[in-house]
Amino acid sequence: MKGLIQAARDIPERELFGRVVGVRGLLIEVAGPLGSMAVGGRIDIEVGPGRTVPCEVVGFEDERALLMPFATLEGVRRGCKALVGTDHAGVRPNSKWLGRVIDAMGRPIDGKGPLPEGPLLFPFRNSPPPAHSRKRVGAPLDLGVRAMNTFLTCCRGQRMGIFAGSGVGKSVLLAMLAKYTKSDVAVIGLVGERGREVQEFLQDDLGEAGLKRSIVVVATSDEPALMRRQAAYMTLALAEYFREEGNAVLCMIDSITRFAMAQREVGLSAGEPPTAKGYTPTVFSELPKLLERAGPGAGEGTITGLFTVLVDGDDHNEPVADAVRGILDGHIVMERSIAERGRYPAINVLKSVSRTMPRSADPEFMPFVAKARQVMATYSDMEELIRLGAYRAGSSAEVDEAIALHEPLEAFLSQGKEEATTMREAYERLSRIISSSETER
Repeated sequence: MKGLIQAARDIPERELFGRVVGVRGLLIEVAGPLGSMAVGGRIDIEVGPGRTVPCEVVGFEDERALLMPFATLEGVRRGCKALVGTDHAGVRPNSKWLGRVIDAMGRPIDGKGPLPEGPLLFPFRNSPPPAHSRKRVGAPLDLGVRAMNTFLTCCRGQRMGIFAGSGVGKSVLLAMLAKYTKSDVAVIGLVGERGREVQEFLQDDLGEAGLKRSIVVVATSDEPALMRRQAAYMTLALAEYFREEGNAVLCMIDSITRFAMAQREVGLSAGEPPTAKGYTPTVFSELPKLLERAGPGAGEGTITGLFTVLVDGDDHNEPVADAVRGILDGHIVMERSIAERGRYPAINVLKSVSRTMPRSADPEFMPFVAKARQVMATYSDMEELIRLGAYRAGSSAEVDEAIALHEPLEAFLSQGKEEATTMREAYERLSRIISSSETER
């Protein structure tokens, strides 16, 4: 009944339209009933019989609305009819969407037929839950990855960033998390992904078992900026639906940097001034609006957010990485130098932080985690001297211990993508490594 009432309200009283008066690059200028248009509103441009180009209002200039398209501009010309849409810019998800692959507008692209709509509309640009009514993060979440379960323990409802350069293995790590994390539902957004890699991710990395409890939103790198940005909004809207249903949701977006680049294209086209590295002010205002939507809600459901950040030129202090790191509840740093020596996932434990540690870690094993961190830090400080052969064995008991434990800890941190380790197993394996060293001493 709620869906029927909403559908009745969506029926327009009259048709409103303007006309295309100009095209500048990717920007379309429309004259008409500006009072009925709003930033973020939907407008469809008729370019031929039965064919329209969906657009979004991104700004106004003089007596014209400025639009950007969700598709190519082919066929758009002066005088085209621009229909002011009644679309409420939202999606009506359904639990039967699990196991499906959709585009940024919620249309199926997996060839498995149409998607049934749910009764309630979830806005693409929803507001985060009020801070005073949100619940706290929940119990520790088993991610299935040893390095994260022990050194970077994550709780239900926590938001973590995975920071890495291109080709360091963040997509494979994301697939491992999608398959092995103990959650009810996974919503995965591939924003600006290479078209070639989509099927590889679905078939090889995620697999049939992982896809069965997931919804994958895809916007490839060749799609317009609005579609790439829209994919991130769609991913969060779907995650919010399942959170409202009381589920423990794992929400992953690869990558937030490509969302920021898409927002930069939109902002520059609308006339915004470029700031740091060409990013416009709206990029840094949209990032917290998007990322704050993840986390615990007012009810029992939670959204655990894992967001990859593609660091430009391996600079972990570039503007987007710096902004995202300040918003999220922890960051996982993946380094090219670790990947080059063949250790995957290439997580630098010493540079990574979970803001819920040590409260989220098992108190029984916390001394072993602290000791392992201390040993790795000692080895990192002396690594140059050790590799050059300048360190003499017996000079320092701490350094000798770090050298003895280096290989076992590296083997512990290394994990194949088909290998899953529970949190308890990871803690016990780490404790055996540290205990063996203390026994020898």
